[in-house]
Amino acid sequence: MNYNKKSVEDIDVSGKKVLVRCDFNVPMKDGVITDAKRIIGALPTIKYLLEHNAAVILCSHMGRPHNIMNEKVKLDKKEAKKIAELPEAEQAAATEACLEKAKGDIEKFSLKPVAEKLAELLGQDVIMAKDVVGEDAKAKAAALKPGQVMIIENVRFHAEETKNDPAFAKELASMAEIYVNDAFGTAHRAHASTAGVADYLPAVCGYLIQKEVDVMGKALSEPVRPFVAILGGAKVSDKIGVINNLIEKCDTLIIGGGMAYTFFRALGNTTGTSICEEDKVDMAKELMAKARAKGVNFLIPVDNVIGREYKEDTAYMTIYSDSIPDGWMGLDIGPVTQELFEKTIEGAGTVVWNGPMGVSEWDHFAHGTIGVARAVANSGAISIIGGGDSAAAVEMLGFADKMTHISTGGGASLEFLEGLELPGIACLQDK
Repeated sequence: MNYNKKSVEDIDVSGKKVLVRCDFNVPMKDGVITDAKRIIGALPTIKYLLEHNAAVILCSHMGRPHNIMNEKVKLDKKEAKKIAELPEAEQAAATEACLEKAKGDIEKFSLKPVAEKLAELLGQDVIMAKDVVGEDAKAKAAALKPGQVMIIENVRFHAEETKNDPAFAKELASMAEIYVNDAFGTAHRAHASTAGVADYLPAVCGYLIQKEVDVMGKALSEPVRPFVAILGGAKVSDKIGVINNLIEKCDTLIIGGGMAYTFFRALGNTTGTSICEEDKVDMAKELMAKARAKGVNFLIPVDNVIGREYKEDTAYMTIYSDSIPDGWMGLDIGPVTQELFEKTIEGAGTVVWNGPMGVSEWDHFAHGTIGVARAVANSGAISIIGGGDSAAAVEMLGFADKMTHISTGGGASLEFLEGLELPGIACLQDK
């Protein structure tokens, strides 16, 4: 796949209406945004467009709301059945109450709080449309002047969004003259607002996607060596493609987290009640054999912190990886492994890390992830953190400013590392 794509700087936006797909899927509590990093991350692209005399129409999803169209709410079948069983005189009131509750639930997914936060960050009004491709959105888009910015409602209020429905994509596109994708976190999804609109408008990337592609693309194609890849997380099955691709490119591959226990089993070791994908044991053997054949240093834990139960306050102890007893489960890498991994990372030229070393949200089982994060931060290597739990750990520990790049998309960065085509990037114009 060609990742050399045109950006906002490669196209004339002056006087044009520009539809920008952002990732405003921010965490919320009681209607208040608890972390605005994704909104802040979109500012460079938005500001560039405004400074270059564009009229900016922003769109995004938020969570996974009920699929609705123009506030028509579909009653859950179970609720509808309950209402049908009520006396006829009570059915109308019960239906209305159910509809009101559903509407309240849907409002939790509105982008209105995002519009308010964005206005605060930009220091100017952000016009909020009441719908996505309805009369209000289209009227406001038609009236939008260069230097102004508006945001349409949650694109997932329409089932057609995730189905990449051509008619819906065309409706979205009809409000603008140029399309900019700056939502790397959803670039691996072929949805109407991430890929479909590019069939109807000139399509380029924003600064976020440009950075993701430039930094990760260069790390994979022209890494400063030694190139160390670190993979963690629960399942081998989630990362088989990534492991296969990285074995072709890296000098050392470090495996931690729950996925390591499938490799232990492949070596003939017992794993107690640790997470282990029995149907992937043969695949684990093949991956280790491939690494040997390619001369890749394939590291798995030599000791582990194990617990009696999958509970934060469970009894725990440290034990060598080849002797995990029955009734115990691995929950983190051990201190010997941590030292081994840290020393390997210290000498790296490029580090790519995706996935924690253990159950990092629990203090007793977070030491491995903390140690790896610190080692990567202090390595001086080109360091790329592949989103998700590893990104959260790096942020929480205060190491973010020491990393070269923290990806904004967990799933998208994984597919990028796997070498897969990302629809939201493939649809953009080549340079």
